[in-house]
Amino acid sequence: MTVAAKRKPAKGQGRPFRDGVFDRELEDLPQELRWREWMGRIEAVLFASASAVSREDLARVVGQGASVEMLIDDIQAELVGRPYELAQVAGKWMFRTKTQFAEAIKAAADLGDQSLSFTEMEMGVLCAIAYHQPIDWAGLKEIFGKEVSRDLLARLRFIHLIASGPRSPRPGAPHTFATTATFLATFDLQTLRDLPELELSTSSVAIVGDV
Repeated sequence: MTVAAKRKPAKGQGRPFRDGVFDRELEDLPQELRWREWMGRIEAVLFASASAVSREDLARVVGQGASVEMLIDDIQAELVGRPYELAQVAGKWMFRTKTQFAEAIKAAADLGDQSLSFTEMEMGVLCAIAYHQPIDWAGLKEIFGKEVSRDLLARLRFIHLIASGPRSPRPGAPHTFATTATFLATFDLQTLRDLPELELSTSSVAIVGDV
């Protein structure tokens, strides 16, 4: 047996690879240290990701019997009182700074006002898509009583607030529009069920049509 073969991982550290394969189970660690390592792996994946990460992806770095939800609960408990949080967006997970620290971040980094701004028409179209998705171009025309600018739709797509939905059942099966996970994160929603309720009356439709 070689010296290298006898070497053991340092206390508190698991071996990321075992025989060339990523070691998810970490069976050579005591349970408490194994749990801490799994928490660290989930945090590392989330910090490294530019977008929200699904439960399925997080499960790839922890043991088969480990509960991703319980690991996330423990991470969230440790973040109480910290300026950032682990938030669920559209069924996925991401780190984000808490809203009460937005002004401090802007002041320290001299970021200026980087909040998204919308024209009334852009916001109206975004709301129409959010509440009626999946909806095609003709469906938007029916709501507004006029054609919606393709340039406007392209801008909403460019900033990742809308994307292509399933094909419409209308003749020709036109493309439809739907909101995205970025839309949910931008407006601080976890799911579309968190959208405020609308009274779908004739008057409300008329107001939207006049935008």
